[in-house]
Amino acid sequence: MFGLYITHPQVRIDPDVPVPDWGLSDVGQARAEQASRSDWAKKIGRIVSSDEVKAVETARILASAAGIEVEVAPRMHENDRSATGFLPPPEFEKAADWFFAHPQESFKGWERAVDAQARIVSAVVQILDSHDPEVPIAFVGHGGVGTLLKCHLLGMPISRDRDQPGGGGNLFHFALADRTVSCDWTAIETWQGAGADERA
Repeated sequence: MFGLYITHPQVRIDPDVPVPDWGLSDVGQARAEQASRSDWAKKIGRIVSSDEVKAVETARILASAAGIEVEVAPRMHENDRSATGFLPPPEFEKAADWFFAHPQESFKGWERAVDAQARIVSAVVQILDSHDPEVPIAFVGHGGVGTLLKCHLLGMPISRDRDQPGGGGNLFHFALADRTVSCDWTAIETWQGAGADERA
């Protein structure tokens, strides 16, 4: 059975609102709704979300298609960037480059990449260790920690080269049996399901 890590799609950016409280934009909501109509979304048996608004909103849209409730795992939140507050997109991209390039160091008070990786891996592994491997599961969260999780599952060093494409709203698939990643980041509305990965 399949496991998925899904990142929230586009958000409504508001410098006056704390980043964890940002919700989906109209584009992001439309993409999540389109993904919810996919065959794979209807097969999900369990959805676990970060507690950030944008992730919960994404998870609820997908959960409605599967007829299940959303579970919330607070430790799945994005890397803590509260020390700098909101950064305009060009500045944020430079900061994110530095974050991934210096995983053992903190960017101006941000949570270090190694610490964020240890946190997201621990949260996901703890859930998977008690999860029924016959039930497809989706984790809904964020691009930064999702990339850190993906690096861990691949057994590769932390690197932004393995980050998702811009805009969010992507997923990668991993096998529940051995937790091997079997597809790279793919847009949530275009992924064809685990069988398509195996045929690729």
